[in-house]
Amino acid sequence: MSKPIVLVSACLAGQKVRYDGRACLCTELGVEGDVHQIAFCPEMAAGLPVPRPPAEIQGGDGAAVLASKARVIDFQGTDVTEFFVRGAEQALAVAQQHQVKVAILKQNSPSCGCGRIYEGDFSGNLKNGDGVTAALLRQHGIKVVSR
Repeated sequence: MSKPIVLVSACLAGQKVRYDGRACLCTELGVEGDVHQIAFCPEMAAGLPVPRPPAEIQGGDGAAVLASKARVIDFQGTDVTEFFVRGAEQALAVAQQHQVKVAILKQNSPSCGCGRIYEGDFSGNLKNGDGVTAALLRQHGIKVVSR
């Protein structure tokens, strides 16, 4: 029997892909049993560089972005929504290709945040909601948890 496959934010897997060029290795992902991990960064997959200005969702959450009711704006005021949507679509394609049932994503991220994301005004405050990738994966029946 083959191992279950889990999609994991690349930064949690130790890759230096975060906006600030760092990783945030998480040695305890909370997955029981023997699994195969696929590390993936939606922002890098969509073509954003490392490092890059931090970005936050303004006007809603990831579901609102997918419904064209909110935007992802970086700290310099540039609209980077297209990158976040494209990265989410690529993450979904990888997850579907590998029949992923669970994704472990980076908390608070405008892509990967699950349940809580930054407010959108760069104040450091959090609000309820999912990032763009987390929202799209959920919409397609994939369980999303954050670390």
